[in-house]
Amino acid sequence: MLRSKKAKAHIYVPAHMPVYKILSAVVILCTLFFTACTTDDTTDTENTSGNNTSATAVPKADTAVEYDDEDTDITTGSETATITLNGTSITVDGTGASASGSTLTITAGGTYLISGTLSDGQILVNTTSKTTVRLVLNGVNITCSDSAPIYIMDGKKAVIVLADGTENSITDGTQYTLTDATAEEPSAALFCKCDLTITGNGSLTIDANYNNGITGKDVLKITGGTISVTAVSDGIKGRDYVAIKDANITVTSEADGIQASNDEDSTLGFVSIESGTLNIDAGLDAIQAETSVLISGGTINLTAGGGSSNSINNADNFNPWNDYSDDSTTTDTDSTKGIKAPVDITISGGTITIDSADDALHSSGSMTINSGTLTLTAGDDGMHADTSLTIAGGTIDITRSYEGMESAAMLVSGGDITSVSSDDGINIAGGNDSSSISGRAGQNNFTSSSTNALTITGGTIAVSAVGDGIDVNGSVTISGGTLLVNGPTSDGNGPLDYDGTFQMTGGFLVAAGSSGMAQAPDTSSTQYAVMINFTSSISANTMVHIQSKSGESILSFVPEKNYESIVVCSPNLEKGTTYEIYTGGSCTGTAQNGLYTGGTYSGGTEYDSFTVSSIVTTIGSTGMGGGMGR
Repeated sequence: MLRSKKAKAHIYVPAHMPVYKILSAVVILCTLFFTACTTDDTTDTENTSGNNTSATAVPKADTAVEYDDEDTDITTGSETATITLNGTSITVDGTGASASGSTLTITAGGTYLISGTLSDGQILVNTTSKTTVRLVLNGVNITCSDSAPIYIMDGKKAVIVLADGTENSITDGTQYTLTDATAEEPSAALFCKCDLTITGNGSLTIDANYNNGITGKDVLKITGGTISVTAVSDGIKGRDYVAIKDANITVTSEADGIQASNDEDSTLGFVSIESGTLNIDAGLDAIQAETSVLISGGTINLTAGGGSSNSINNADNFNPWNDYSDDSTTTDTDSTKGIKAPVDITISGGTITIDSADDALHSSGSMTINSGTLTLTAGDDGMHADTSLTIAGGTIDITRSYEGMESAAMLVSGGDITSVSSDDGINIAGGNDSSSISGRAGQNNFTSSSTNALTITGGTIAVSAVGDGIDVNGSVTISGGTLLVNGPTSDGNGPLDYDGTFQMTGGFLVAAGSSGMAQAPDTSSTQYAVMINFTSSISANTMVHIQSKSGESILSFVPEKNYESIVVCSPNLEKGTTYEIYTGGSCTGTAQNGLYTGGTYSGGTEYDSFTVSSIVTTIGSTGMGGGMGR
């Protein structure tokens, strides 16, 4: 008989509520990620088919980006005109451009070499030419008090080249005289109404005091240069898509850092990052797309909403007695995620570091991690995908989160994953997840379904949780890989929590924590498991060791937290064989996440012994939920 699923919501308690009416409240600190271990006899088994069940897939946007020669051409020479900015006046030598006071107007395609300073002026591009306009910024400093310093009003395509070794800057004022009041345009210090590419080996500094730093109303590509944007709203915004490679970009913005805004065409509205360096500190989402985000390379450092320490959901700040409806750190409309996309997030490379007040990675559809190195620190979920979360490779370190990984269906076939959470380490479709207190913008909603599943066919997952280690409103299938669970210590949660089936046909599992709600894999498994329920709590960092009577080591494992229950499922457990359980002692082998490989065990105290006679062997009495689901 299965137990009912536990509610996974924080309990909001108004300040005036008497203490005696409070049903439960837990104030907990995120712990450092645990260590756990096994010997080289417990290596991963070869992956077999894993009965992968997932929710209905969400179509991905077409995020393929093509770069033509113009997008990367940084050559100069054969200019249509050479332009010198002289403070309050402009000199034009050539054709295609004219000056009126401190305003330069370009009316034809071609290449324009621009240098000098405008104290209060503008470069205006307004052409119906089918030829690309190339603006070569060769040491330019432009201030415009009432409009965009660079305003590309009309054209087929514009390319801004940052000349080698030059420093360029543009600054706007706090109020604009709008050219198109209905469309509220221009709306950025660098504003373009056609396709725009920024490239070169120079630098561009943008100080946007009115609204956005860079806005492209069509395609926006950045293929080079060192670009620094400070903006009172969005930093860099492209409508159709934003594509970045080989650039060094720094954004400090009060709203989103990078945004793709086309919500009318399912093949557009995406962000693609191939290479380069991005450093973004955003008041809201660091990277936000209307469809998909694709990252295949680069070094990306993101801070959103002031970082994880700014989240009321974070264990360091959470106070269950507080009325969060008046909390000033978040509002009902704020979204402070590291990377957010409605359709899909795919990461196939790069080094990504995120510190976010809300989810570090958030997709309202699917998420796929194929490769890369990710370090995620989140005030809410480390990784959240409404539909499906697939991890095929890479190194993922969730150093701090409310829930580590959350989705309706999760498949892990590779990768090295560690997760520290103040609630569940892995949450599969936990009903209505109120992990965002008082219904703030980060709140994630799931509908529990029989298709909800956690499937592990390879890789290594190490979970350190204060709540459930894994909480699955559905079924678990493990046919390969290694799953290490450390925590919880409270009997109100369990290291393993599922309400469907839990089938192990391969792989290796260790789950250490409280015994009150402990579960083990069920009898549909083909691999043997043992659940050991100790008579009293054993102190953290005390080794537990299992070996056969002949001395074959099955497990040498050092839980990070106090524990009363250990569940082990290993391909090396054999029916009819008698095993001895030891606590304490030490191992001379190599430890990774506390799981020892090789070496010799010694110095412990024998606790008990058991003979494997069925798929799940239970030692000691179970708690309220102990052993259920077998």
